[in-house]
Formats: sequence, structure tokens, C-alpha cells
Amino acid sequence: MTSTSTPPSTPHSFQVDLRGLVDLLSHHLYSSPRVYVRELLQNAVDAITARHALDPAAEVRIRLSASAGRVTIEDSGIGLTAAEAHSLLATIGRSSKRGGDGTDLDEPGLEATRQEFLGQFGIGLLACFVVARQIRVVTRSARDPQAAPVEWLATDDGSYTVRELPHEARPEPGTTVVLEARPGATEWAAPAKVEELARDYGSLLPYDITFDDGEGGEPRPVTDRPAVWDRAFPTPAARRVALAGHCAQLFGFTPLDSIDLDLPVAGVRGVAYVLPEPTSPAHRAGHRVHLKGMLLTDRADTLLPDWAFFVRAVLDTDTLRPTASRENLYDDETLAAVRDALGARVRGWLAELAASDPERLAAFLQVHHLGVKSMARHDSELLGLMLPWLPFETSDGSMSLQEFAAAHTDIHFTRTVEEFRQIAPIAAAHGLGVINAGYTYDADLLALLPAVRPELKVTELDAGAVTERLDPVPTATELALAPFLATARTHLEAQGCDVVLRAFQPVSVPALYLDDRQARQERDRTAALESADSLWSGILGSLRGSAPRARLVLNHNNPLIRRIAALPDEALTGTAVESLYGQALLMSQRPLRPADSTLLNRAFLGLLEWATHSTDARDAQEDQK
Repeated sequence: MTSTSTPPSTPHSFQVDLRGLVDLLSHHLYSSPRVYVRELLQNAVDAITARHALDPAAEVRIRLSASAGRVTIEDSGIGLTAAEAHSLLATIGRSSKRGGDGTDLDEPGLEATRQEFLGQFGIGLLACFVVARQIRVVTRSARDPQAAPVEWLATDDGSYTVRELPHEARPEPGTTVVLEARPGATEWAAPAKVEELARDYGSLLPYDITFDDGEGGEPRPVTDRPAVWDRAFPTPAARRVALAGHCAQLFGFTPLDSIDLDLPVAGVRGVAYVLPEPTSPAHRAGHRVHLKGMLLTDRADTLLPDWAFFVRAVLDTDTLRPTASRENLYDDETLAAVRDALGARVRGWLAELAASDPERLAAFLQVHHLGVKSMARHDSELLGLMLPWLPFETSDGSMSLQEFAAAHTDIHFTRTVEEFRQIAPIAAAHGLGVINAGYTYDADLLALLPAVRPELKVTELDAGAVTERLDPVPTATELALAPFLATARTHLEAQGCDVVLRAFQPVSVPALYLDDRQARQERDRTAALESADSLWSGILGSLRGSAPRARLVLNHNNPLIRRIAALPDEALTGTAVESLYGQALLMSQRPLRPADSTLLNRAFLGLLEWATHSTDARDAQEDQK
């Protein structure tokens, strides 16, 4: 038996098309070419951080300039040797901040500095080719004072050169990076644009950064530290004014109020600004997040709980993880914990307003009651706290649940706005307490109300509850109208609707259509039964409910009802009752079934025929005269 061995395969290195990779970065990893300024600032800041780990007394200098399609950034950071330039600047994915591979962080004392670096992904200057046709780096290492300065020169075709320079070319350690803009990208190298991007990304960075537009003036500061929320002010009012100005400059609106978001344990510091106008709960606000002072994103939509849609936040963090593009937050357990803690801060602010500043709370709720209602659905303590303030639409007018509960221990609610608006005037006239739960979150809050106020009874409005509150007509009157009621019930039997006679206000309402969830379910079951085969007919028939059907309540106080009840023509009476049913159904704004549409058409045509027939009869009588 012989055995054969497979010869070992020869390893090969990946070949990278730099142009293709730059296209991938600009169109898929990064949202805009503007990030190249962030990369330049990030590398300079990290170089200074590494230099300070080596020499805490070293000079701090970062200077950015732009003119004639050229962008330059100079720093007094750690610098590079020729070997490091080959290894780190030209190897995709390699980072001097990564450690564990014989690079910078293996130096004594530098591993602890890693957490202070802004960059962690090792893409480095490569992203700058999004706007540059050529990148020139002149650098001198602070680790090896005897090493000569090095020039690393790369072009967007994927080639680069490295050469040593005379010592006088760069006497001090540090790095200068010069970008030459490629055709079609010169707008990103314009001085005004570079300064704008530098301020946007770097205003909170820990080292002083200046910008020079090449016109001979003094370099202007880019950084603006400390952050406005960390500054000392003589009075709380002065701080509120400063925060309002910051919000107007940053977000374009003057806030109703500001909420401190300091979480020292989580390494988060910042402020949330309360929007002055209502916004949709479905809208996911973009919050502004800085990572160790560098702007990460202004569209962080997972930073706060969804219910906190009424605030825009800006903060700086040391702990939250960025995505690979460094343009958003990585959604992990740390972010979830921070999100909960920030939500608790917003909730605590509301509790403080309720306890100490009811006027400001009322002004807030007038704009953002939906947000608070959303919170209260998941927080019974907050619901109890906000009861005196949350507005609801009720049959007694707009008021808080606490005010309404003081007048009604039995609380009824409707699930649709249309149903409420039909019943509200009648309920108010007869002392029935009804709340409109057709708006967002209101039904959920009413379901939680008994847990906060056990003495209250909350039920969905049903036809029986309304009918019981309406005044009955005298027995003698109802007996006299028995033939009329029998005719009405016969004509509406096919619609699954009973007819009752009551006297109620307002007089202008001739008829009221009432049903509830059980009645609608029974009506749907009946409709399904009519169209089902024999098997399903048996099953649906066995499910027949005992719930009352929908009701057409006729108002005996209304003159029209009295005239219809006195009609001698039974057919005309039936047509008139069908018209009343159709009008009441339309007023309730419920969807019409095919049978309802057929009835409405029949009643309308019947009344037209009766009207024209009456006119023809009168004309014939006139002719006979």
C-alpha cells in the first residue's frame, strides 16, 4: 500500500486595487467626502496623545491650513521612522494604535494609552484619497531622535515612495501631511469648507487646533472648549441663555428647556434640548454624538429611547463604540444601558418640573403631551405623577384624567374619534362620562388607570350604557307608538339593528346609531355565516353570541321623529326609518357594508319617488279643479 502526500501550497498576498478601494470607501463606507478632514484631525490628535505618553512635557501643536487646492495639517506628535512609514502608511488595515504586533503600543507605557486614541480601525490616511490625488507626508520620530526625517509620497494610482530627508528638513519631531485635491474634488479643499468641517468635527477635541486660510491673517482657533454644558456660569438663568444660544446655533431652534445628560460612570456628558414644536412620535430624531471630543455623527437615532422624540441631544462620550465608518454608534449592550440611563434622566426632569415648576410643565405638555403619554404607558409611577397634567378629550371638555375622575367614578371610552364626536354632546347632556381614546396612546393609558386609581371603573362605551342614561318615554306613549316601532324594527332586522325610543338632548339629533365591539363582532359573524358553505355555517352558527345588537335610538323630543311616527302609510314609514338609519350610520362615520349601501340607495330613491308622486297627485288635483 502506497501513500501519497500533497505538496504544501504556496501562500500569496492579496493584491489591492487602490482606485477601486477608494471608490468603495467613498460610496459605501463613508456617507460623504467630508470625512477626510476628520481623518486628518484624528491622526494628528492620536499622534499628540502618543507623544504625551512618551514625553508628558512635549509641545502640543496642531495647525490646519488650506489654499489653492491644497490642504495641510501639521502636528507635534509622535512621528514615524522610515520603517514605520512603510509598514503603517502603506498597509491597509494596519494601525500604529493596534498593538500586539511589534508596533507602537508594545512600547512600555503605551498600551494604557490605546483607550485614549480616536482611531481604532487602521484605515488611516487611505480615506483621504476620497478627495486627494496625491498625499505627501513629512515626518520625524520622537522615539528615535537620531532617525532622519522621512518623506512618504503616495498617489491615487496605488503607488508610493519613501525616502529619508536631511535633518534640517524637519528639525523637530512631528508630522506634516499635505493633500493635493484631485479634479472634481477641489470644492472640498476650499479654505472656507475646510474650516467649516474642522470646526464641525473638532470643536471639542482635547488639544488646541488652529486654522490658517493662507491670506496672511492670524490663525483662527478651531476648538472651543470646554463644551457649553461644562462651563461655569454666574447664575442658572445665564446658563439657560447660553444653552439656548448653543441649541439655536447647532440645531436651528430655541428650545423650550434643556436637560443635563451627565452620566460620569458611563463616560457621557451632554445636554438634551426640548423641541419647541410638536413632532411625530414616529420621527426618529438625529442626535449629535462626539467620541472623545471628535464629532462621530449628527444622526444618532438610537441614543435615546423612542418615546423621547421631543428632544434633540448633543453629548460627548468616552465609552460608546463607533461603527467601522465612524459615522454612527455600534448598537451593543453598552449603548442599551446608556440609552436607558439617558431616558431616566429625561423622566427625572419631568418629575422635577411636576414638583417644582408646574407652569413650565404645562407649557411643555401643551406641545409634547404625546411623548409623556408614551412614557407613562410603561411607567405607572410616571402615570400617577402626570395624572394632574396630561390632557384628554372628554365629554366634559379637554381636561386631565384627575379632573375628569373627580366628576365621574364610572369612566367610559370610545376607541375612535368619530364615535366619540357623535356621542359626546348626548353624553354630556345626560351626565355620562366619556373619554375619547381614539388618539395615540390614550386607550393604553386608560387601561392602566385602575392600577393607579383603584376606585375608578374604566370600561369601553357600549350601546346599553348610553341607552340606560337616556330618558325613557312615558309607557302610554310607547304603547301608542308600538305599531310604528314594530314597522321600524321589521325594516332594520336585515341590518342586524334593533330600534328603541328615548327622549334625549340635543333635540336637533333625530336618531343615534349605537354599537360596541361585541355587537360588531356579532354582525361580522352573521355576515360570514350568510356567505359560508354548509360546514362553516354549522361552525359559525355554534358561535352565535348573546351580545346585544347595534341600536338605532330614535329621539322622541325631535319633531321629525314625531311626524314620521304619525305617518299613516306603513311603506312610507319604513322608507323614512331606513333613511334615519342611513343618516345616523353616516354620522357615526363607520364603514358601510354592501347591505348598508343598498339600503341607503333604496331609501333615497324611495323618498324621491314619494316626493315626485305627491307632486304629480297635487298637479292632477289642480287640473281637475
